[in-house]
Amino acid sequence: QLQPVESGGGLVQPGGSLRLSCTASGVALNNVPIGWFRQAPGKEREGVGCISGRSIDYADSVQGRFTISIDTAKNTVYLDLNSLKPEDTAKYYCLYYVVGAFGPKCTVDDDGMYNWGRGTLVSVSS
Repeated sequence: QLQPVESGGGLVQPGGSLRLSCTASGVALNNVPIGWFRQAPGKEREGVGCISGRSIDYADSVQGRFTISIDTAKNTVYLDLNSLKPEDTAKYYCLYYVVGAFGPKCTVDDDGMYNWGRGTLVSVSS
């Protein structure tokens, strides 16, 4: 399937950690621009972090706490979430570009062609 599939969400206490995974059969994820996004209830979707070639970019709100990595052998992109805060509660989505690339701070170029996953829910609460 070409649609990315996210997993790894769950309920975690403030200060805790989670690892989210994104896979997509039939697509070499290390060869496409790929990023993580999130959408909290009542808020617009925002970029969390993205990889384009060897360049990795993060939102200011997660810089130093979240890390994106790729396991080429498993064709999986990870988002490690550390020092989680209640405001990190959101549904997290994976997106990869078929044609096109991210803009600054992982903005999505509507002129491109890309595939969204269905998301995985992260809840940070005590």
